[in-house]
Amino acid sequence: MRLKRSMRDKKIAGVCGGIAQAAGLSPSAVRWFFVLLVLVFGMSGWVYLVLWLLIPSDDDYGEYGEYKE
Repeated sequence: MRLKRSMRDKKIAGVCGGIAQAAGLSPSAVRWFFVLLVLVFGMSGWVYLVLWLLIPSDDDYGEYGEYKE
């Protein structure tokens, strides 16, 4: 499966949801791992922003999301 940002399972931009879906992990676990990396190991929030820009969206907004033709 190709890595894409999840539009259904997102809190900010869908980066963690997309990583979780591609790796077969829980989205909550990936989010907590990312927070741990930022707080404990000093990973910058810039990494998230770069991933947001580089990883394409899956364009699946779900039942109540934006309508796309």
